[in-house]
Amino acid sequence: MSLSSRWILALSSLALGLLLLLGTGTLPEDRYIGHFSAAEADSNGHPTAWTPISFGDVDMKTRYQLVERSVQGDTVSVVQADSDGGAAGLGREVRLEPRQYPILTWRWKVENVLETGNARTKDGDDYPARIYVTFDYDPGNFGFLDRAKYEALQALGYGQIPTRALNYIWASRVEKGTVLQNPFTDWVQMIAVESGSTNVGTWVVERRNIQADYRKAFGEAPPPINGIAIMTDTDNTGESATAYYGDIVAEPRAEIKVELSPTESTQ
Repeated sequence: MSLSSRWILALSSLALGLLLLLGTGTLPEDRYIGHFSAAEADSNGHPTAWTPISFGDVDMKTRYQLVERSVQGDTVSVVQADSDGGAAGLGREVRLEPRQYPILTWRWKVENVLETGNARTKDGDDYPARIYVTFDYDPGNFGFLDRAKYEALQALGYGQIPTRALNYIWASRVEKGTVLQNPFTDWVQMIAVESGSTNVGTWVVERRNIQADYRKAFGEAPPPINGIAIMTDTDNTGESATAYYGDIVAEPRAEIKVELSPTESTQ
């Protein structure tokens, strides 16, 4: 399966951005991957240690900034994302072993879903909210076709493309729980953890087993995680979306207590 030039640029930007981030390399003792509630904003309004990931052929960029919002009566700092027919991510490099920290939890809220969004088509490949988890996959494990594709992309100068990624999405119409490959590349597998407008305007806490999700998506045990990014994008549909992202936490065990929201999605 060939990659479009646009998706090549997108994946290259994502990988390169994750490799150039500041002040990362080890997981904090408190296991926060994104400790937005305690973060300070940089000169651009982004949480420190997180950097924008731009796609070369998209002129309109998604805007990210730390804001204070009420969550269950408490005023908390979260990341607000606004996209008006554009795209960009916000990410950081993280070295994390899924065998030690198999559980990923986060909270998010969207103000709307995309009317023409469709996770099964390139034209509909937009989401009000999504979280990328990239993995340090060894290209030496590729089969013949994937190896040929990878070597061809390297020859074209795209040497930092993530070769394995999970993409947790807030979908418009595919059934919640669906696992499907990204319309542009099977190196990115998507999981619809939310779908439709049922929970629009509500803080939702998600809890995912990264090991189980990776095995279901790729049919094997996951390699180490090397990056994470949040993204709200509407460049394919031309629509607008606003989303909020709360703390992202890695947990070493399945038995965790979540008291951030009355609405919860689990696996």
